[in-house]
Amino acid sequence: MGNNNKYLIPLLLSIFLSSGLLLGYYFSPSIKGTNRFSFSSPSKGEQRYQKIQDIINILDNKYVDTINGSHLFEKTIADMLHKLDPHSNYIPADELQAMQESIQGEFGGIGVRFFMIRDTLCITHVIKDSPSEKVGILAGDKIVKVEQTNIASKKVSTEKIMSLLKGTKDTPVNVEIIRNKKRLKKKIIRGGIPIASISCSMLLDKITGYIKVDQFSVNTAKEFYKEASYLKAQGMRKLILDLRNNGGGVLTSATKIVDEFLPGGLPIVSTKGEHSKDYTYKSTNGGILEHTDVVVLINANSASASEIVAGAIQDNDRGTIIGRRSFGKGLVQEDIRLRDGSNLRLTVARYYTPTGRCIQKSYNGSYEDYYQDQVERIENGELYSPDSSMFVDSLKFTTPRGKTVYGGGGIMPDIFVPFDTTGMGFLYSALRYTSAFQAFGFDYVNDKRTKWSSPKQFNKTFNVDEALFQKFMNYIDEYYAVKANADEIASSKKMIVRTIKAEIARQLWEEQGYYYVQSKFDKEVQKGIQELEK
Repeated sequence: MGNNNKYLIPLLLSIFLSSGLLLGYYFSPSIKGTNRFSFSSPSKGEQRYQKIQDIINILDNKYVDTINGSHLFEKTIADMLHKLDPHSNYIPADELQAMQESIQGEFGGIGVRFFMIRDTLCITHVIKDSPSEKVGILAGDKIVKVEQTNIASKKVSTEKIMSLLKGTKDTPVNVEIIRNKKRLKKKIIRGGIPIASISCSMLLDKITGYIKVDQFSVNTAKEFYKEASYLKAQGMRKLILDLRNNGGGVLTSATKIVDEFLPGGLPIVSTKGEHSKDYTYKSTNGGILEHTDVVVLINANSASASEIVAGAIQDNDRGTIIGRRSFGKGLVQEDIRLRDGSNLRLTVARYYTPTGRCIQKSYNGSYEDYYQDQVERIENGELYSPDSSMFVDSLKFTTPRGKTVYGGGGIMPDIFVPFDTTGMGFLYSALRYTSAFQAFGFDYVNDKRTKWSSPKQFNKTFNVDEALFQKFMNYIDEYYAVKANADEIASSKKMIVRTIKAEIARQLWEEQGYYYVQSKFDKEVQKGIQELEK
């Protein structure tokens, strides 16, 4: 049997798991505080559970090599769920905390943003009112020691550093920092650190706002309301809502955001499942953006909750969708906690846009093929022109004002904008796989953090001249061993110059600075501005 064993064992486990392991677990008595089911015939569940237990015991005692039974068991659960659909999943207990932090929008930590430059942890930003700010940590500081662990001049992973700095609220962590060549000790009491869903909110001109939503957590709708209210108070009458590369999240956060744009009584999204009650989310009166013109930006990485927002805006003839076809995730998951602390994320319903579209793309049972779809879009040229195969009568729907929209695999934008590869030569593409731009920007602003008052002033007055460009080229030669000939430099120079400026702005004002600089060159943003001017 030789090499076939690695396929045989998971197959056997899958067969027996699918015949009742999870059901067997739920046959046992209920545990208070967990999402559990009860059944009338526990003996059958016990028999199924015993069968899989027997197989595991045989593998442990008879298999030719030592096996990691827990890993094999958990991998098999995930494989079994992926035979049902691509979004049902099993999440081990040790991975659950990160997922919960993302959903809840908060974790226990010290409140800094950082990255590694030349094997040194460099603080790029300190969150306002955070534990770090309270003890005097500053942007530009370098952390060299956490408790008894030296992290300077070592290849320390970001995951390791996060594990040292993160922890339960109100617990202390001692760090040593270097500032202006002086070594300082700081005791920081960890606090609740928000994970912002909105990375950028600003006015592009006197009346056009821009809000970029990166994910949909429990707090996203509140964040959105706060930012939209502030922009309206500054004079915003038009809005570009950027959902590009937003993979989704909490459904109700998406419906609440849509509700701000719609008058009362309109459908936002419907959910339907074999074992769940059909439900339609509808808008209410009083949305703060009911009279604000809006365009929504999407791309192939806009999924799930992002598609709910885009679909509701499109189907209610409320705004214009701009970009490229979205991912195509039209399935709703429910998280069910298991007794060992792990999590079963189970698909319980499909969602439908207001015109009745199911935008879930097809699934042939192969998890790998499903996500290979993104590569296929590149290969078939969909980054540069719409996929005509999506325009079929069986997938055609009509909005209240008579606009034709399509289901069957994502949200098709009203205005297609091809992917922009202008100036992306070999040198620029290679540099984007390094931290060169971020590192150079961090070093550059070391003594200039108070030189400019705002992204607007910076963008207007600062330019990357030839001397600074050459300094960057010397920098990447010294620290990144990246060399290029004259032709490669010429083909990438414009993009390199643009990105240097944007990354310097990011070091000063985080994403607000970066996107303010880049928006002038962003074709989707510029198309949105043009559409809103009509």
